[in-house]
Amino acid sequence: MTTLGVLMMAYGTPRSLDEVEAYYTDIRRGHKPSPAELDDLVRRYQAIGGVSPLWEITKRQAEAVERALNAQAEDAFRVYLGMKHTAPRIADAVADMRRDGIERAVALVLAPHYSAMSVGTYHEQAREAARDGGPELCCVNQWHLEPRFLDALAARVEEALGQCHRPDEAMVMFTAHSLPARILDMGDPYVDQLHQSGEAVAKRLGLAHYSFGWQSAGRTREPWLGPDLLDSLEALANEGYREVVVCAQGFVADHLEVLYDIDIEAKQRAEELGIHLVRTRQMNDDPDFVRAVADVIERAKRDAGW
Repeated sequence: MTTLGVLMMAYGTPRSLDEVEAYYTDIRRGHKPSPAELDDLVRRYQAIGGVSPLWEITKRQAEAVERALNAQAEDAFRVYLGMKHTAPRIADAVADMRRDGIERAVALVLAPHYSAMSVGTYHEQAREAARDGGPELCCVNQWHLEPRFLDALAARVEEALGQCHRPDEAMVMFTAHSLPARILDMGDPYVDQLHQSGEAVAKRLGLAHYSFGWQSAGRTREPWLGPDLLDSLEALANEGYREVVVCAQGFVADHLEVLYDIDIEAKQRAEELGIHLVRTRQMNDDPDFVRAVADVIERAKRDAGW
């Protein structure tokens, strides 16, 4: 039986407060944060319990996807985890595949929507690591319209609407991590894909009120995609909305951008504005999401002719 590798890639996260500075320095391309910037990020982690659950969730996702793939596959699958900003690095995962004799692997980022500035950079690292000695990689660019993924999103939006007093009047806002606005001049598909998946969910549920927002923009001098979630909430309050469901469709796990940026910061702002804010549950390692990712990988394998 042939063993096919799966290179599952994610952003990474510090696993303790002691690792926050090194992590922050890495995402800033080697530039250390100022003491004030570091203190602010540490404060955010402290507010969600001192550490993000992202690493543990990502491990569980990988383990569950591997089980799902092997439950009904003709070939054997082995999943390897590679992080962009923390260990184990993408290059480490590729080296492990090479050591284990993996000749072919599907590479997938745990982010459904493609941008050259996000998913594209993961693939570049993976291809560079596999350049000398393999394995041969089949890189999945996007999977935002995967049917089971859309079903999972729709189920969570419907569940969240059930927590509203007047669900028919609630605004559903689909959010994702902001990126530098210059991607709009690059012909990058990120914004279009976010609209495509959100609109597909809205159609499934027959939503009368839905919109799109951005969150977690980087703190750089250049402009980022907007409006920001907090600004959007203010605009919605001015339009008379009193209930908002936030569906963070660009994220597939509980982590800082969800547990702090939405659950603490956005909910506090919503309360000040007189808005009842409900967040949809994240995918984490729920079976419906795991099966969706397995479907994406199996399709990539077939499309590659493996």
